[in-house]
Amino acid sequence: MTCSAQMHFDAPSGTAAKAKTHRGANGRTHSNARAFTMTELLVVLAVVSLFVMLAQIHLFGLLRKNTFKAQVQALVSTMQMAASAAAESDRRYEVIIDITEQGYLLRQITAPDLSVVLDEEIILQDNLGNSCRLAYVEFDDGDYTNEGRAKFRAGQAGWAYGGKIVLLDENEQPYSIVVNRLNRIVALEKGNVELLRPKSKDELPF
Repeated sequence: MTCSAQMHFDAPSGTAAKAKTHRGANGRTHSNARAFTMTELLVVLAVVSLFVMLAQIHLFGLLRKNTFKAQVQALVSTMQMAASAAAESDRRYEVIIDITEQGYLLRQITAPDLSVVLDEEIILQDNLGNSCRLAYVEFDDGDYTNEGRAKFRAGQAGWAYGGKIVLLDENEQPYSIVVNRLNRIVALEKGNVELLRPKSKDELPF
């Protein structure tokens, strides 16, 4: 009985020892695995951070390049909005180009005095940034200004005057917003384009 009990007691003791050893081995393995995983994580984070930084640099570069185009396109859209709204109604609209203040506004004309702009008439108003500069405005009747305000007025019959708005980008390269009073088209063209002027009766072949 005594021997049997002793033998019965030794078996679990040996198993416990083996289990302890196994746990110890497992502990070391898990420790190594944890250390290896942490190293991998740090490397991945470093690589991701590098890609994020490169993407930000690329994005900021694109934004700088597109700033001029975005501002010019906003002005073109404003001119097109005035022409479309006037064509679809009996109301008159006016886009005022402020060269001195480097901005523009779109208004609906409601008062007989065209020189006065009422606050309730203003539909849209914006200023240009450093990468986009208003240089001058030239109308198709020969009028020209590089300071103060120039006005493009649109009614149901079309633009009262055609012309071009010349803008300069960061590199001082010119772009022209051309307003055609014959077909209402407002287009952006690269360079300082020549205006198509209405011909007088004497210049017509018939």
